[in-house]
Amino acid sequence: MNRHDLHLLQQVQGYPAVTITLPTHRSAPENRQDPIRVKNLVGQATNRLLGEFNKREIEALVARLQALAESIEYRNTLDGLAMFVTHEFGQLVYLPFSLKERVAVDETFFIRDLVFAMNRTPRYWVLALSEKPTRLFEATRENLVEIREGGFPMTHTRPGGEEPLPGGFGVQKSAYRDERHRQFFRDIEAALKPFLADDPLPLALVGVDRYLAFFNEVSNHKDAVIASLAGSHDKTSAHELGKLVWPLVKANLAEERHQVLSELDKAIGERKFVSTVGEVWRAAHEGRGRLLLVEEDFHYPARVDSSGTQISAVEDVEAPGVMDDAVDEIITAVLEKQGKVVFVENGQLQEHRRIALILRY
Repeated sequence: MNRHDLHLLQQVQGYPAVTITLPTHRSAPENRQDPIRVKNLVGQATNRLLGEFNKREIEALVARLQALAESIEYRNTLDGLAMFVTHEFGQLVYLPFSLKERVAVDETFFIRDLVFAMNRTPRYWVLALSEKPTRLFEATRENLVEIREGGFPMTHTRPGGEEPLPGGFGVQKSAYRDERHRQFFRDIEAALKPFLADDPLPLALVGVDRYLAFFNEVSNHKDAVIASLAGSHDKTSAHELGKLVWPLVKANLAEERHQVLSELDKAIGERKFVSTVGEVWRAAHEGRGRLLLVEEDFHYPARVDSSGTQISAVEDVEAPGVMDDAVDEIITAVLEKQGKVVFVENGQLQEHRRIALILRY
């Protein structure tokens, strides 16, 4: 699941919208309890609906919910599971991060836990370059899910690919082949662009040196590349590819942490930063944030004033009008305005009260 998927879920409105989330398990014996937990949660949701509607009014919705539950492939579950159902809509999502066990019935789907988990879990894109075909993956740690839309997977069908090169006297086949390859990689670049626009995550490249060179020649996303894996992986499964790529990405993310701390020192000298959660809240929502630095375990339950510009800490998270975590809201605001977020180790931002924002201006 990426931010584009979340935006689609956010657009679904209409009461009742049922959300069920729970942690799941990848292996036995823990996963033996997962079907029982799903059944219990579906029962809870059904009982809540029957408490508000007569049986006939929600018969189709309950049938859709039960069918979705029966479609779960427990051999393929990851660390979390989410089910979203209305009268007209149903979606099941396997997630590579754990979620709280929850049943919610509202006018919109309850996706706050998903947003929170996505914000704090290492995520990136993997582009496996090849003529037959180039594949795009959405990655969370070592877990890769192949994208099958927006032109992907993409095969080189022009001359030099599936079609033969032109013959005849004076035709320089190698030059012609290279230009056809460049055009193919321009097509890949164009198809990749909307994915990075919707969810501007780091990008890992996979491919033989020749393909990596062609892509870097034509791409406008070189700054997003965080790791490259050289070699032919046309037949490497998503599972195996994740095992190869994630260590490279992980090492580069660690290096990135050191670099952003140096960048923060520079911004402090230029007075192009703010710190403390209140100041960062305002600047982030004004769209001034270029790079947000947050300590890994920093959370801040808060209440927002009527103007939306001032927040204050609260102790009772269950009180009406309280945000579970203002830090999560700040992260979302920075990302939605095309900023970047980097998590650093606990204690590294102590003098800034655990959060700092490098400003655009």
